[in-house]
Amino acid sequence: MIKFERKDTQKAQCAIEALQNAKMRKSSYNTKEVNEALIEMFYGKCYICENKEATSYQIEHLTSHHENIDLKYDWNNLLWSCAHCNNTKLAKYEPILDCTKRDVDELIAFRKTGYFGTDEQLQFEALSTEEEVLNTIQLLQDVYYGTTPQKKIEAKVIRKKLRKELHDFKDSVREYQEAEGEEKEDLLFLIKKELKSSSAFTAFKRWLIRDNGEYYPELAVLLKNN
Repeated sequence: MIKFERKDTQKAQCAIEALQNAKMRKSSYNTKEVNEALIEMFYGKCYICENKEATSYQIEHLTSHHENIDLKYDWNNLLWSCAHCNNTKLAKYEPILDCTKRDVDELIAFRKTGYFGTDEQLQFEALSTEEEVLNTIQLLQDVYYGTTPQKKIEAKVIRKKLRKELHDFKDSVREYQEAEGEEKEDLLFLIKKELKSSSAFTAFKRWLIRDNGEYYPELAVLLKNN
């Protein structure tokens, strides 16, 4: 979970207009324009788990609207979520961090420890005692490990995708350390791309660099530009 910028793009403007029309007609906020704008804003990935390969996505309300018409159609209250995360969150963890306003990965440390079987664990460390931070950590814990038999199966699939992404990212960093010349430049370009908001599971990748900044100081600098 990282920060996403709510930019004033053409698609965002179309989404806002569609929401205003839907609000007047009391029709669904789930319009083509809203979906397209959210996909653009969140780079096609779930804002909570950061998986880019989910098979089902939904429009998520940061603050549950409970039929409050203003919250229901408020563009600033809408986010892009996979079905697993949306159905886990519901209204149980409010308030959580608003990832369009706060740098989540600077308030929470995202780590994967261990390598095999039961030794492998995802850890979310609070770097602030704010209620929103603590609630977000509980949500992340439940999202990545599941709260029901079915959701535990779904969470296992997400963790498998996360494991592969981190494995490939670690390989790129190791190769970068040993490379020279043009190859090193190519790997640096790849690493920069993986640390951007558009990458899958970005928060975990950024924390791999943060935790190893003494070994890769030139890569740690990249985090200031993302």
